[in-house]
Amino acid sequence: MSFLSADAARALAHLVALEADETDATPLERLRGIRSLAAALEADPAALAAVREALGAGATWDDLAEASGLSPSAAKYRWAGDDDAIAARQEASRKRKRDRPSSAPTHLPGESVSEAAKRLGVTPQAIYQRVSRGLLEARTVELADGRKYKRVFLAEDAADVGETGEAEPPGEAGPAED
Repeated sequence: MSFLSADAARALAHLVALEADETDATPLERLRGIRSLAAALEADPAALAAVREALGAGATWDDLAEASGLSPSAAKYRWAGDDDAIAARQEASRKRKRDRPSSAPTHLPGESVSEAAKRLGVTPQAIYQRVSRGLLEARTVELADGRKYKRVFLAEDAADVGETGEAEPPGEAGPAED
C-alpha cells in the first residue's frame, strides 16, 4: 500500500507515463505534469507523517533538515507542533503574502538614502552621517499599510511631508522656509 495520497500517486503515475514516453507528450504537457506532481506532493500529508514518525524514532531537527533539504529552522517552522499549530502558521504566512505589496511605492516625496547618495556622489553611510549632523533633512514616511521608508530631502527638494507620506502644499504644515 502506498504512503502517498491518491492525488499524489495519480500525479506520479501520470509523470512516469510521460517519462516512459507512453504518450507523445509536448513540452507543455511535461511541464504541467511536473508542476502537478510538485503541487500534489506539497499538499500530501505523507511528508508530515514521515516527519512525525522520524521524530518518534529519535531523529533530530537537524536530521530532518538534512533529509528534506531545508534548514533546521525551516523544517521546524513547517512541521513542528500539532495540526492546528501548523495550520495557523500556514494561514498567517498566506495572510502576510496577500497583504504585502509586491513592490516599493514610487510616489514618495524626497529621495531614498541610496538615491541621495548617488546624486551627491557619496556612500549611503555618508548620507546618514550628514543627517545626524543636521546637514541634510530626512524623515521617516509611514504609509497607510504600515510600511515605513526613510526619505532624504536635499535643499532644492525640501517639501513638507504629512503623516500620510504625501507632499503637502507649502504653508499647510511644517516650518516655514527662509
